[in-house]
Amino acid sequence: MKKLLMLTLLCSTFSAMAVDVIVNPANGSALDENEIRKIFIGKSKSFSDGSKALPITQVEGSAITDEFNQKVLNKSSSQLKAYWSKLVFTGKGTPPKEAENDAEVIKLVASNPNLIGFVSSGAADGSVKVVKSF
Repeated sequence: MKKLLMLTLLCSTFSAMAVDVIVNPANGSALDENEIRKIFIGKSKSFSDGSKALPITQVEGSAITDEFNQKVLNKSSSQLKAYWSKLVFTGKGTPPKEAENDAEVIKLVASNPNLIGFVSSGAADGSVKVVKSF
């Protein structure tokens, strides 16, 4: 019984939520992990087809945001906050707008072909297109 409990605790410690990166279905751009990272840290302002790319994140401190920051941006939330603070202070960038939850991100991305966002795996519906899962 103790072994089963320890195994369960160990597995739950290492399990993480999956993240889906979504765009508007009209967006035909091919996006790889590097391009997604560049868009979300402000180093790229357009999709591969030349159209404007506007990233949208979820509120700071949410589990899905922390997971996205770690898996995709390879930064902790505090590292990302320091990164954006420096860019804002020097006038070289502004952080992405924030949405409250998966539903709001989906609604915004579905209504604007320039937006790119992330949601919990499985949250996306037919109004958006999943371009990458992490």
